[in-house]
Amino acid sequence: MPAVSRPLPPLTALAPPELEWRADDISDAPYASAYGDVYFSRHDGRAETGHVFVEGNRLPERFAAWRETRAFVIGETGFGTGLNMLCAWACFERHAPAEARLHLVSTEKYPLPHDALARALAIWPDMAARAGALLDQWPEPVGGVHRLWLSSRVVLDLHFGDAAERLSRLDGRVDAWFLDGFSPAKNPDMWQPELFAAMAQVSRPGATFATFTCAGVVKRGLRDAGFTWRKTPGFGRKREMLCGEIAAPPDDRRRASTPWFTPPRARPARHVVVIGAGLAGTSVAAALARRGVTVTLLERDAPGAGASGNRQGALYVKLAAETNPQSRVYLAGLLYTRRWLTALDPEQHLWQDCGVLQLAPGAKEATRQQRFLAHHALPERVVHGVDAATASQAAGTPLDAPGLDYPQAGWVRPDRLCRQLAASPGITQQRGEAHDLDFDADADAWRIALTDGSTLTADHVVVATAHETPRFTPLAGLPLKPIRGQLTHVPAPADAPSLARVVCAGGYVAPAMEGVLSLGATFAPGDTDTAVRTTDHARNLDEFTATLPAFAEALRAAGVTLDPAACEGRASLRAASPDKSPYAGPVPVREAWLDDYAVLGADARRVPSTTGRHHPGLWVSAAHGSRGLASAPLCAEVIASRLCDEPLPLERELVDHLHPGRRLIADIIRGNATLSTSSPNDDAQTSPTTTETP
Repeated sequence: MPAVSRPLPPLTALAPPELEWRADDISDAPYASAYGDVYFSRHDGRAETGHVFVEGNRLPERFAAWRETRAFVIGETGFGTGLNMLCAWACFERHAPAEARLHLVSTEKYPLPHDALARALAIWPDMAARAGALLDQWPEPVGGVHRLWLSSRVVLDLHFGDAAERLSRLDGRVDAWFLDGFSPAKNPDMWQPELFAAMAQVSRPGATFATFTCAGVVKRGLRDAGFTWRKTPGFGRKREMLCGEIAAPPDDRRRASTPWFTPPRARPARHVVVIGAGLAGTSVAAALARRGVTVTLLERDAPGAGASGNRQGALYVKLAAETNPQSRVYLAGLLYTRRWLTALDPEQHLWQDCGVLQLAPGAKEATRQQRFLAHHALPERVVHGVDAATASQAAGTPLDAPGLDYPQAGWVRPDRLCRQLAASPGITQQRGEAHDLDFDADADAWRIALTDGSTLTADHVVVATAHETPRFTPLAGLPLKPIRGQLTHVPAPADAPSLARVVCAGGYVAPAMEGVLSLGATFAPGDTDTAVRTTDHARNLDEFTATLPAFAEALRAAGVTLDPAACEGRASLRAASPDKSPYAGPVPVREAWLDDYAVLGADARRVPSTTGRHHPGLWVSAAHGSRGLASAPLCAEVIASRLCDEPLPLERELVDHLHPGRRLIADIIRGNATLSTSSPNDDAQTSPTTTETP
């Protein structure tokens, strides 16, 4: 059996670098104390970047000649102050055609704190606009991948962690390399054979590199990995530097133990039909339109008409006590959504980053939270523990339980968010209901049959119809369960007490918006009735008063009626997968997988070499459940990035965790998989209603 890849490193905060600030030829230059080296040349760091990395990779002429529909991808082995990437961005804007796109991928083991980064980049006032775009989205120092949209045409993926380890998990391919970092003599741990091998594995044929050093360990490492190199004149006092390329990168064998997750071959994306205009569908449509793809958004009602039509929802996650792939995806999603909303709506008309308190009302949950904190040394601005007194101060009301505080989380208006996304340039909205999908091999296109008898054709189709997704023939075996959830709306006049944070326990309550408190939500797997029920209002109110007794009493004292018979609300259906993680990716050909991987049912160690067969150009974003605000935007980037043949915003293992075929493989191994397509919701019997945090 092929070797299994190493587990992902612990989910934790990364240490900042040890910095000194030394004035020389330029003022206030950062110096790395631990390595005894500079971040850039004090003589002229910007000129050095231009000579070594920009000219060394022939970027001006390559940008000018770029006519590909995909983005040009630059990889870097040490982000540092970001100077190299900002210079590459400036070069791209000067030379590339107007329709071209640039994708930057950079690793960094010791991210600079925000203030230090701002101080370092202030050296070049004429770069203030680009530096500002970077600083506005600068992420917390959490290990993993952080996607930043620097402009409409330029995206930056920051891979925080060890360079070799990060690049070994990169899901994407690179056109040009900035082989940077502190000198091999002062930072030998980075310049290892594993780094050069990882670079080669994710390079496109003909990918170039440039580096300031001519050290023997670098020349040998590049040669052994398949790169050819040559010496060229260096910058300043450095007599020589290295440039080169790799003609034939090695085969990517990283999915040898999971060949079913091998991505489908890229195909043209001139026109994409997205079915479903909830948060999953509108975020995919907007992500594709942003890349210049023509999108038709098909919806039988209106954007946000289903579960995404709630007036207020919590942007929040509940992470496992021990790190697992699901928690990694959701934390990455929470952090991405926060940056995404900041760029999309900087005035915060659609959302508020008021923070979220996840209370621990009982001993069991309190113990779980303590285990979580012991296993996750995350930055305080991401999540930290609070006692009851601190939680009370943060919420603005007395609380009698400790909890976890997520300062950058908050609430969103999903109904209005869906409408704004659907109105993005490049998206055509069409009212109608898709009946089924069929791939026309002769035309190499999908035909979408509508219930009114008309048809649409497209190169790609993205299905984002929540629990209804399996009704389309190619997706009939996808396991999804409908879950009814009801929100309760309580009128709260302007002089009524208010909350400062979203508070979650068994249910949740958000700060009042436009004179209304939103409470919820009930949780009823298998129940598909969307009529509003007084009994569910009573459940939500009971949970609310049990979680926030002092606040509930203060509301009553202010004349607010907490009577279920007098409440309004909204009920809708969410969808969940058996393992509670979303589906985001290409749709497998069920019959082919059952045949190709049948041997796993007898011996899971006998992994066939056959790569997974997928329906060409068919994608799904579903099973976002009650935390779609934290998952759907990032899943949209996963799909759009794969569809447009660019690096993905998650580690390869997490991309595979989201793959729609993961349950099918698990069922084959357990001996539970059949050709039957009637099973996905067979176990979705009506269950007693409970409450669940969003």
